[in-house]
Amino acid sequence: MDASDIAKPHDRLAAWLADDMVAVNDLIQTRMASKHAPRIPEVTRHLVDAGGKRLRPMLTLAAAHLCGYEGPYHIHLAATVEFIHTATLLHDDVVDESGQRRGRPTANLLWDNKSSVLVGDYLFSRSFQLMTETGNMDVLRILSDASATIAEGEVLQMTAAQDLATDEAVYLQVVRGKTAALFSAATEVGGVIAEAEDKIVRALFDYGDALGIAFQIVDDLLDYQGQSAATGKNIGDDFRERKLTLPVIKAVAKADADQRAFWSRTIEKGQQGDGDLDHALALLRQHGALEATRVDALTWADKAKTALGHLPPHALRDMLIDLADYVVARVS
Repeated sequence: MDASDIAKPHDRLAAWLADDMVAVNDLIQTRMASKHAPRIPEVTRHLVDAGGKRLRPMLTLAAAHLCGYEGPYHIHLAATVEFIHTATLLHDDVVDESGQRRGRPTANLLWDNKSSVLVGDYLFSRSFQLMTETGNMDVLRILSDASATIAEGEVLQMTAAQDLATDEAVYLQVVRGKTAALFSAATEVGGVIAEAEDKIVRALFDYGDALGIAFQIVDDLLDYQGQSAATGKNIGDDFRERKLTLPVIKAVAKADADQRAFWSRTIEKGQQGDGDLDHALALLRQHGALEATRVDALTWADKAKTALGHLPPHALRDMLIDLADYVVARVS
């Protein structure tokens, strides 16, 4: 089937990049092997085989093709990005004490926390081996910086998520760390390995950054107004886990003393009871926090599309523009 006949932009991307993605998956399978520690491929395969859109490696491949690259190292970089992403998921599920991801039991539930942390460490190490094989110092700098930023963002979130003093600037810093850093690195290295001119590489970075931010804002918004079947989460999971995400930050900024005391009790102190989620939802609606969050997501999606205006016409560029719209389609 021709890619233009497929409705969803990430599926069109997957169709256009199908041969490359076979090569990426083969490389992932090869490099996640371990003859000394069979637990490593067991745990990794559980997460890799769970599905997911493989969006981040596709962004690297698309960026490289957009810039006229003909290989072979875009395959290495796409696999690197996926290994970094998988490693962070393994670590995140331990930190969050999660029991389910993509509708399946998490690795830490099926095995144990030690296995998840150590296999995550192994995948980070593998990702650095892969990126060094490109022999490109700029690629090394971008992806190693992204790895550090991701870890920094997770630590910042741990301290900021239950502090009512957390404002939108800190939230954005967290999101840039835990989500957008890998999106922007994924697109940027595609341009760098193709030796594209600086303004093109910058445009690819800006696209990935804005797309990642929109992606996370939508995720946080859907926690309060999505459908469980579609999101794989229950409404209010972030509230129950005492995560101070953008909708709540906006409501707290407009709260009176009684409302602030409610947020302090439920988020900072974790004292939640029957009816608290419904009250939280009522406060979010009262202060227009959900609508304001939706507008922010759409604004970031527009920034992503604007960034691609610096790139020459190309079928992949159009798919990436459509992808920015698709990311926010569920809240548009």
